[in-house]
Amino acid sequence: MRIGRRHLMKNPQAEADQFQRRALIGFIGIAVALAGLCFGYFRLQVLHHEEYRTRSEANRIKPRPVVPARGLIYDRNGKLIADNVPAYRLEVVPDQTGDLKATLAALNELIGLSPEELQQFQANRKAIRSFRPVVLKLRLTEEQRARLAVNRHRFPGVDVVPYLTRRYPHGDLFAHVVGYVGRLDADDLEALGDSKFSALTHVGKSGLERKYEDRLRGEIGYENVEQNVEGRVLRVVNNVPSLPGADLQLSIDADLQQAAVTAFGDRDGAAVAVDTRTGEVLAMVSLPQFNPNLFVNGISHKDYNALTTNMSRPLFDRNLHGGTPPGSTIKPFVGLAGLESGLRRPSDRILSTGTFRIRGKGRGFGDSHAHGHGYVDLKESIAQSVNTYYYQLALDMGVEKFDMYMDRYGFGRPTGIDLIGETSGILPSPEFKRTRFQQPWYQGDIVNAGIGQGMWKATLLQLSQATASVANNGVRHRLHLLRATRQGFAAPWLREPQPPEVRISTNMANIAAVKEGMVAVVHGPTGTARGIGINSPYLIAGKTGTAQVVSNKNNMRVDPHNLPLHLRHQALFIGYAPADDPRIAVAVVVEHGGFGSTSAAPVAKAIMDAWLLPKISAAPMPTTSTESRP
Repeated sequence: MRIGRRHLMKNPQAEADQFQRRALIGFIGIAVALAGLCFGYFRLQVLHHEEYRTRSEANRIKPRPVVPARGLIYDRNGKLIADNVPAYRLEVVPDQTGDLKATLAALNELIGLSPEELQQFQANRKAIRSFRPVVLKLRLTEEQRARLAVNRHRFPGVDVVPYLTRRYPHGDLFAHVVGYVGRLDADDLEALGDSKFSALTHVGKSGLERKYEDRLRGEIGYENVEQNVEGRVLRVVNNVPSLPGADLQLSIDADLQQAAVTAFGDRDGAAVAVDTRTGEVLAMVSLPQFNPNLFVNGISHKDYNALTTNMSRPLFDRNLHGGTPPGSTIKPFVGLAGLESGLRRPSDRILSTGTFRIRGKGRGFGDSHAHGHGYVDLKESIAQSVNTYYYQLALDMGVEKFDMYMDRYGFGRPTGIDLIGETSGILPSPEFKRTRFQQPWYQGDIVNAGIGQGMWKATLLQLSQATASVANNGVRHRLHLLRATRQGFAAPWLREPQPPEVRISTNMANIAAVKEGMVAVVHGPTGTARGIGINSPYLIAGKTGTAQVVSNKNNMRVDPHNLPLHLRHQALFIGYAPADDPRIAVAVVVEHGGFGSTSAAPVAKAIMDAWLLPKISAAPMPTTSTESRP
């Protein structure tokens, strides 16, 4: 039997009720959603208006430190020896990068980052708060800047920032004097002691750059900049201007500095030239030198290893940190001490037989001439460099009085030159010998000290200062490199104040006697440096010296020219000129040069010529005839 399909009847009323229920639920849902949206707007725009307004401004307005231009450094004649050139650096704000590790990896792939740069970044990041920018790479190339500009959207918290970087246009010529700046590191931040300095990229690491860091860096400023969503700066809203660093004018003369380097040729050594009237350092070289530009933006391992493994130690400042037994260059000052102490008169004569012996002792001390010099007074003892005169004088003085006078003349203490880390040298004393060598003091020790040997250690800064003091009739000035400063290019130069002068002797007759002996060294018939006085247009006062590397054994004399280079004696010379109107004092050491008369004296003469001859040639001719000078 076939069953028919059941036909259901529609119920319009039920469908209408159902629709109404659904509509009501939908309406209520929409109303609730609108109410929630309205409450959200009310909460954002009314209840938390100030908070979100501040956040919005923070996203739109960014504070940015303004690092001032570092002060420039000039020589005494206005030649620029340290300046600034424009460059670009890459900065990262760790808080804004998201995944910092991934960001660094991507940047490395894009522009290339050295291991040193990554290591420096990580060290600095730990020392700086995470919301502050940290330098990742300095001196971006044009290609690297272009790649970063195209991929700017990929790197939130990463920015390319213009800055000024240091440059030393004369290369290695002033490496040890001016020094160099280097990248700011965690140790620098700790030493500076203020978080605001984290905006710096460079600080002075050595030389005058370090000594006058607080003057050269200036005062950091700040500015608020408006930027778009891409981080591009639209305008500067307001700012606190920075104060540029002060410019420095040095007493150094760039031409004289170059002349001193040229005079050494390919030999190692050091030289200091001083204005006898003021204590201004006119030239100061330590050879070999190095290129400070290598250090400015981070030196490579290869370059650094080349410097540190060099047997001549180019990074070592021989003037500031070095020192050597002064040898016979100490004799004028020991002679002056003998006069000042009343133990000697200029006319007193001592017999030199070639060997000096302490009474009751078997050991002999040799003289500069194997057969002796005969009877000599103070003048000839300086001119011929007679050891016996000073052996006996030192023995008569005793170590306490000897050290007292040497201290008065500036030995055994820093000169006070405006550089950090100056060594004090060593004055021979029983205390020093007992502490250093655990040995007692013998009479032979003071005998050796009388000729600048033994436990002596003097620096060229000390020797040049003492020489200038004698030339200046017993008045000593503090050695200094900074001559003047100015705050701004249009501002006048202000002379740097100096401490009061110190008098090392008040007896002009004693000073004159020593000066007469030093003139005889160069212009006397028996002088040890008479070779540099031949045809000299000006008078020179000086003293040669030799610091032994290998001692004479069993009174057997060693010819330094027959020794290997590294065993040859240190050659020294001190002097000033013109002797009748002193304007420059010079101290020179030629490492392993043999004899001061043949190695160091010609270097000193070349430095004096470079300073004095242009002035002599520029001087007006006298209008009346004068007698020729001896």
